[in-house]
Amino acid sequence: MTAPILIVDDDDSIRSALCEYLSRHGYAVRGVADGAGLDRALAEGPAALIVLDLMLPGEDGLAICRRLAGRGVPILMLSALGEAEDRIVGLELGAADYLAKPFVPRELLARVRAVLRRPQAEAAGGRMLQFLGWRFDREAHQLQAPTGQPVALTSGELRLLAAFLERPQRLLSRERLLQATQGDSAESFDRAIDLAISRLRRKLAAHGGAALIETVRGEGYRFAAPVLRR
Repeated sequence: MTAPILIVDDDDSIRSALCEYLSRHGYAVRGVADGAGLDRALAEGPAALIVLDLMLPGEDGLAICRRLAGRGVPILMLSALGEAEDRIVGLELGAADYLAKPFVPRELLARVRAVLRRPQAEAAGGRMLQFLGWRFDREAHQLQAPTGQPVALTSGELRLLAAFLERPQRLLSRERLLQATQGDSAESFDRAIDLAISRLRRKLAAHGGAALIETVRGEGYRFAAPVLRR
């Protein structure tokens, strides 16, 4: 049985409408009202995707996104806050995509489809990617430094690193990286990519990988090391 999409929204009418709409398009869907309900649903079984409202009672969407980082479940965040800084925070915390309210259901469907396509693309090739003593397990979503120490990355940082490792030693534009990490429906937003790369660089540098990601001024970024697939 296909893992369900979990809709997390405290508005009963919105939650029911989204569940009904995605169900009509062939998805298994389950709705919950808050973070506690989400935790219970995840304890009962895996999810294919979490559609998460930002403004929730108690633990808000950003806190939930931060807590679930690294779990390997993509998060599509919904919010009436559509300003640039809000999108940056959501994406930096590991959201796979960010959709501002109000939206038409068809746009949500397009973004759900785009997010769910990514794991299929990432499944091609070997599971283990190695570079200069580093090891990246694509199935377990884990990065190991040359010292053997695990490197804690958010789900957004994991997707960004995977985009580089899929195309090592090649120039990648900001638009290409945005599409690779956010999907076909991504909006052009250079600052989000620049900030995400800055955070990823700091974590790599803490383990001796300061020179792994090169900036090509005015054009984009390049992953400097060759990558082996195992």
